[in-house]
Amino acid sequence: MKKTVSIILALVMVLSLGAVAFAAEPASVEGMTVAFIPKVTGNAFFEVANQGAQEFAEDWGITVEYMGDATASAAAQVAVINQAVASGVDAICISTVDAAGVSDALQEARAAGVVVTTWDSDALVADRDLMVSQGTPEVLGQMLVDLAVAGLEDRGVDPAADEVNYCWHYSQATVTDQNSWQVEGEKIIAENYPNWTNVEPDNYYSEQDAEKSITVGEAVLDAHPDIDLIICNDSTALPGQLQAAENKGLTKDDVTITGFATPNAIKGYCTNGTLFNWGLWDCKIQGALGCYVAAYLAAGNEVTVGDTISVPGIGDVEVMANDCLNPDDETADVNNGVVLLPERAVFNAENMDNYDF
Repeated sequence: MKKTVSIILALVMVLSLGAVAFAAEPASVEGMTVAFIPKVTGNAFFEVANQGAQEFAEDWGITVEYMGDATASAAAQVAVINQAVASGVDAICISTVDAAGVSDALQEARAAGVVVTTWDSDALVADRDLMVSQGTPEVLGQMLVDLAVAGLEDRGVDPAADEVNYCWHYSQATVTDQNSWQVEGEKIIAENYPNWTNVEPDNYYSEQDAEKSITVGEAVLDAHPDIDLIICNDSTALPGQLQAAENKGLTKDDVTITGFATPNAIKGYCTNGTLFNWGLWDCKIQGALGCYVAAYLAAGNEVTVGDTISVPGIGDVEVMANDCLNPDDETADVNNGVVLLPERAVFNAENMDNYDF
């Protein structure tokens, strides 16, 4: 009798373990179609992110439709979102220009059964499933300040003791990611560098327009001929500001300009001696990861905070609560949260040619 009971218990355990193993096997993403929506087309950062998404998509067996507009505006993105839903995509992966401005369109997409993920710049957390972020505001705000400090030191300025006049030049105050980095950067500066003066607390904005970024950049230099530092936490503003400096015959020995952009977009300015350093993250990986998690959820998989998603060719990523980006954001029980990229990079003349994107 004891032997019979033991056999039965063993069978139950085997069957239970088999059921658990079966339940843990995620549904395949093959055959899913994801609309990949940038803030604006034609910008190096977003084009490179799309390149990465397309490369990985082929291996994953999914289709990534790169859909965007040459104008960075909420109205343009709403039109693209509606177009994507009408075309029958399974999911949308978007970097928002204005979270509030695209809110209704994203809610309508989700009501139609379309999964919504974000990357680079978030939507309202109630309007999307997962966000693939390049880092927390604290991490990226600190990175921008560190870049600025290194650039100032390179030209002989003591950031801790000398007076430093500075300003921020980026896309728009409504862009959630860039604005959050600026806010955190200001906190760090106020705490650690009280000798720095923000000469334009309302910031300079160029709306991710390549030509406007140059004219705004020239306006910054005209209005503040004694400016020491310009932080461009936007991949259009940084090359525009650098071009403005070159137009006026300025180099990194005259003014420190730094921020975020792809290596290839800035290498020429570094070679010319217009800047000392700048930074970013692997936007190829970020774009691809955003599309994968969109396809993953569209395939019927569910995740909760603390779960791990194994992404072929990229690795394991953990789902974190939304408050890692904004302490006021709540997280839904299922399919809602943040995935962080594991690392970021700083570029300068010594290492920039090691990167090709």
